[in-house]
Amino acid sequence: MSAAALSIARARRIALAAQGFADPRPGGAVTRRHLQRVLGRIRFLQMDSVNIAVRAHYMPLFSRLGPYDPALLDRAAAESTARAPRLLAEYWAHEAALIPVEDWPLFRWRMDDYRYGRYGKPVAEPPERTALRAEIARVLAETGPTTGGELEELLGRRRDQPRRGSWWDRSEVKHACEVMLAAGDLSAIRRGNFARHYDLAENIVGPDLASTTIDRDVAIRELVRRSIGALGVATETDLRDYYRLPVVDARRAVTELVDAGELTPVTVAGWDRTAYLDPAARTPRRVEASALLAPFDPLVFFRPRLHRLFDMHYRIEIYVPEPQRVHGYYVFPYLLDEEIPARVDLKTDRSAGVLRVLGAFAEEGVDRDHVATRLAADLRSMAGWLGMDDVTVGRRGDLAPVLRRALA
Repeated sequence: MSAAALSIARARRIALAAQGFADPRPGGAVTRRHLQRVLGRIRFLQMDSVNIAVRAHYMPLFSRLGPYDPALLDRAAAESTARAPRLLAEYWAHEAALIPVEDWPLFRWRMDDYRYGRYGKPVAEPPERTALRAEIARVLAETGPTTGGELEELLGRRRDQPRRGSWWDRSEVKHACEVMLAAGDLSAIRRGNFARHYDLAENIVGPDLASTTIDRDVAIRELVRRSIGALGVATETDLRDYYRLPVVDARRAVTELVDAGELTPVTVAGWDRTAYLDPAARTPRRVEASALLAPFDPLVFFRPRLHRLFDMHYRIEIYVPEPQRVHGYYVFPYLLDEEIPARVDLKTDRSAGVLRVLGAFAEEGVDRDHVATRLAADLRSMAGWLGMDDVTVGRRGDLAPVLRRALA
């Protein structure tokens, strides 16, 4: 029997619904329940240190829910009470991300792989590094969430030495903390200036989840299930990339899920490889949504998939020298209904209270007046959410003059 064939339009609607863009936005204040609904769709919030516009992990919620209090997310990741248990913990998913605490055991295989850090086991583990990690664990058991700098100070005092002559230098302490986080011994809470406050994993996700072990094959199969749930329709590469799964393990999981009827092989018009459909995926008759998408939003973070779905060539130009940048430093694709017809380079000028559109660019063949009108409304909404009083548009890009008029 030949695989079912999907049009690219249907594949887009399936993908957008899976990512939560077909869900109605809240009619009132955004609550913890709304946050959980989005996380049930996209599964994690990728983190990044760039703050030129807004921290990456805050934006996907705004894109799907509209304006909300960022403190709602902060509390979900940093606080735990009997009435409102912690929802999120930091670990490596696609990249560094806030994941649901209940997903922590699904990454035990990765923690084992990362036992000596994300880049493999050293040829010989110096005994002093093992001792340092043990000492860090002892300090955190006493202090709770602590930054790397504070740990360096505390470790120096524990050796009765002044800061400048501490037993371990700061770079060694920071490296040890990163290794312990990768290995699942620690997690972290982000506070203030986005600095990691490390704590024992059992204090963040709870001792039961911290000690639960799930077989590698079982866990990776479940992560592929989560991937297809978040993507709706996807190639094997898409499924693998969502959680950055090992090729051999992911391929085996896909085969097993196909055999079990949990993935349905399909063809998608214009795609040059087999795709897989979530049998439970929704296919709305239409998707009516608009959203500015951060560069690390799960709808766009895998560039080959973005190109296949929306015919958009997109790249991060943060590390490209300014004269060679095509669209700008921190560019947001703009979703409008079932297309991505534009992109904007954004900067939040906090001292001036202005959201600056440094560049605005339309995709080929779009109705620029219509796009600019809708985009202007979403930029005003984003500016208000960020506490900015105004939106200004620079000169770069073919959409800039039209957008400037729409904002006037």
